[in-house]
Amino acid sequence: MTLAIVTTRAGLGLEAPEVHVEAHLANGLPGMTLVGLPEAAVKESRERVRSALTTSGFEFPLRRITLNLAPADLPKEGGRFDLPIALGLLIASGQLPPESLADIECAGELALDGHLRPVTGMLPFALATRRAGRKVIVPEANAAEAALAGGLEVFPARHLMDVVAHLAGQTLIAPYQPQEPAPPSIEIADLADVRGQHQARHALEVAAAGGHNLLFAGPPGTGKTLLASRLPGILPPLEEDEILEVAAIRSVSGMAIEQDWGQRPFRAPHHTASAVALVGGGSRPRPGEISLAHHGVLFLDELPEFNRHVLEVMREPMESGEIHISRANHERCYPARFQLVAAMNPCPCGHLGDPRQSCVCTANQIQRYQSRVSGPLLDRIDLQVEVPALQAKQLTSTESGESSQAVRDRVMAARQRQSQRGVINARLSGRRLDEVCALNAPDRAWLADTLDRLKLSARAYHRILRVALTLADLVGLERPGREQLIEAIGYRQLDRLFKGR
Repeated sequence: MTLAIVTTRAGLGLEAPEVHVEAHLANGLPGMTLVGLPEAAVKESRERVRSALTTSGFEFPLRRITLNLAPADLPKEGGRFDLPIALGLLIASGQLPPESLADIECAGELALDGHLRPVTGMLPFALATRRAGRKVIVPEANAAEAALAGGLEVFPARHLMDVVAHLAGQTLIAPYQPQEPAPPSIEIADLADVRGQHQARHALEVAAAGGHNLLFAGPPGTGKTLLASRLPGILPPLEEDEILEVAAIRSVSGMAIEQDWGQRPFRAPHHTASAVALVGGGSRPRPGEISLAHHGVLFLDELPEFNRHVLEVMREPMESGEIHISRANHERCYPARFQLVAAMNPCPCGHLGDPRQSCVCTANQIQRYQSRVSGPLLDRIDLQVEVPALQAKQLTSTESGESSQAVRDRVMAARQRQSQRGVINARLSGRRLDEVCALNAPDRAWLADTLDRLKLSARAYHRILRVALTLADLVGLERPGREQLIEAIGYRQLDRLFKGR
């Protein structure tokens, strides 16, 4: 046997396309050639594999070796191909039976002494292997992650010799027995901690019920960040497929996935974050904050302090729910179905409209500060709520607000009504939105006149309808009426505040 083929998979974002590692031995001067569009880390596998084989007691074939990673036009990166290459050489040189890897895929980086090191992106790898109906051999440190795919036989290995002994039928590796992920160690913050701010609390409930984007504006210390941090606690639990999507994104990012298993993400990047950090990118495109917040919350505190260019790159993903990243040799598409919650001060000093302290900013300073948030971005935020300063008696009150569980029950009931439509309200569009929000003639005429007077855009009109529909869902109405339309327009407070800038 001078030719061996071992099946593994590449890592292309959340995809794991099949790769065949072909090892061929021929007569001639000893040497090893690796082809198939390998990047630097893959090319270096030749030296790691050579050392791992010899230190593990196997014979390294002193022949002309050609290694091909097929398909040849698919970029290969990382150390995951070390183990398949080593096994291909052992089969081609007759040290392993050729049928031993008939229904098995494998991946793993080799240390020089033959130990297996973990690789990133193992969950997408395991999901693709499960769909192919095969088994998988992975480094022991990756076994728990691979087992999360479910319905897949996972063989955890510590050393190259363990893998060879298993394939040769000498000492079999016991399949990994998956365990239930541990419950999250961090307690979810409760909405009962928020004092006062009844309108902001209700806006938070509406945002959770319909999946709407939300912006809080108000002086420092009014509870904007506190409110935003309570949103995950009133959102419905993730579905099984959503849990796997969230975990897969964390996997390709090299993050631990077991510690927050089943929890909605809450990402809060600092305002100095770059566009690449926020939406993803790099020479080898990686997920950004908007993808790490997929099916969860992206909180942008001090919104005007973000670079305006950084904020503008979010506009398309907010509409499409995904981000396409193209580079010279790489192209990736990552999901980004996040819920945006932002907070901002009304002016640079933060006290515009604050009864406790006078604003010291000039009109030009206020205009420049507010203009950092562009109109098109503001247009995409359904709920824009002013959060006023609390009075002293509200701060010192011993009465607690409504708990997150009580609010979550109403949110779940509203989401149940939306599930019958097939999509949450924030994603309703076009003809379907018009059908669900069929207004009577007087309400249509009133809304048209109001839109003209407030000079709101067509996008704002559709977002008002979606918010009004969510308000109707929360009170059990089939379609929104005049009361819900008035309240939905009232939640676009910053449109009116920024019109004069």
